Amino acid sequence: MKPRSFFITLAVVSVILISVAVGSFYWIIQKSPLNLIEGGITDNPKAAMFVPNQAPVMLSLLVNPDRLENFRQVVALPKERRRSKFELSQLKKNLLANTNLDYERDIKPWLGDEVTLAVTSLDYDRDESNGVQPGYLLIAATEDEELAKEELQLAYTQDAIAGTYDLAFEEYKGVNLIYKNSLSPQPNSKILASAVVGDYVLFANHPKVLRDAINNVQVENLNLNNSPAYQDALKTIEDPKIGVVYVNLPAISAWIANAPIPEIPEVKQMLTVSLSLKPQGLVAETALYGVTDEEIEKQPALSQPVQALQYIPADSILTAAGTDLNNFWNQVNTGLDTDSPLQQIITQGIDFIQSPFQIDLPEDIFSWVKGEYALALLPETKNTELDWVFVAEKPSISEENNPIEKLDSLAIDRDLNVVNIPILDQEITSWTKLSTKEDNADNKTNNKKGKDKPMTRLDTEVKGAHVSMGNYEIFATSVEALEEALQAGENSLLTSEKFQLSIEALSQNNDGYFYVDWQEIDPLLASKIPLIKVLELPVKPLFDNLQSLTLSSEGAENGVRRSSVFLRLGLEE
Repeated sequence: MKPRSFFITLAVVSVILISVAVGSFYWIIQKSPLNLIEGGITDNPKAAMFVPNQAPVMLSLLVNPDRLENFRQVVALPKERRRSKFELSQLKKNLLANTNLDYERDIKPWLGDEVTLAVTSLDYDRDESNGVQPGYLLIAATEDEELAKEELQLAYTQDAIAGTYDLAFEEYKGVNLIYKNSLSPQPNSKILASAVVGDYVLFANHPKVLRDAINNVQVENLNLNNSPAYQDALKTIEDPKIGVVYVNLPAISAWIANAPIPEIPEVKQMLTVSLSLKPQGLVAETALYGVTDEEIEKQPALSQPVQALQYIPADSILTAAGTDLNNFWNQVNTGLDTDSPLQQIITQGIDFIQSPFQIDLPEDIFSWVKGEYALALLPETKNTELDWVFVAEKPSISEENNPIEKLDSLAIDRDLNVVNIPILDQEITSWTKLSTKEDNADNKTNNKKGKDKPMTRLDTEVKGAHVSMGNYEIFATSVEALEEALQAGENSLLTSEKFQLSIEALSQNNDGYFYVDWQEIDPLLASKIPLIKVLELPVKPLFDNLQSLTLSSEGAENGVRRSSVFLRLGLEE
């Protein structure tokens, strides 16, 4: 996979960000005193010295979670304090559910200001007989090395006495390893191993992962901290932050796609994400390093939101807007392998949108949209299902090559009727399908009257509609949705306060926005994709307080493509 476009970068970021955030930041609101430190700290993760230089992914929180909680408690109302404290305790419980460790008892007394989680290897033992076994390494800074040793040994010993585990001790290169061999007869029982190395406590899912981490710190050219690629990635992070994500894209792509695991996943492309505090939530600044030659230098195309958003209703639950859709689609289409998961998701999404129109979106629409565009999903109502609205700046071409007229011709070729309808002082064009349907109510009446022939009625189904407004052509999946777009006016997304709050933390110089009203789309996702709710459980506080998610791209400089994600958070008063 060669993720070189804005969409690809942000798709990867969104998945990783939701995982790394793990709810630790859900209570950050406008009054938080952390705003005084301008978003976070300037230090980089020190735990990278334990992580191999070819690691697929590393996630680091650079602020003690309890200190963040204390800030929140100081400024919160009493009812907010109670709720935030409960949610954080549930979060800690969920994250340690498979370890038999208790955060308050076993970890809090010695925890310092850095917690790093890394996938160190896609298959740590390279044993085909037990399948793919990723290596997981958790590194926590400690303020008291001796206390950490005591607390961990006590926790392990209590479990061993209870007969849950067979406790094992091992000395490896001067470091004492403790690990639990499960007494369960199951062959794939989990093994939790730990060690204290200087000012850090290491946890791993297998002793071999721990041994490798010790090798990495003792042989400098093996660890991520001394990797030229990683150092180049750190240079892309300019602002203070509270967390950092580093991704080796070739390795993580092989993992996601369930492809054969490379012996040495060469770092040709990498992604970094820095998490910073803002008055109303979190901003993830992303940098994609290793883009193609044509993208080494690319200035942002916009300095303000596109005017096409004036036709998008304010209650839109998902909106994408920008310029030159043709170029954007070409980047997406050529930047992904045909069998990659992201390509399959994109293809399914395109099919979902174009099916009602019975057209080929890339060929019939994307190809001529080289100006502004906006695509939006409208919420369901009692009388209608989900509708799409698409606004495109019309091209300056001759009448002989008018793409709008071509679309009407394509509709006729596909046995649809092209009908002009007056609505709101405008004449719109609808694509309709006519069919006959037996009317049971009329048939009963006719039978009573002694008539033998059943009654049928003509049924009209609107497949799509469009209208010209100034420099724009507006398309919709229903006449009702098109009417909403025409009436947007002062209630459009462009003028919506909710949308303005969702982009205020992002740079005005960008290539467009991808905006999601999370509070509105979450119930829809849960009904359409039940697995979503299961995936949300470990980070429920974050999702409960997530108001919106907005993505934007900011061009490329010196071979680094930049983009941002703003998670607007809030607590109920």
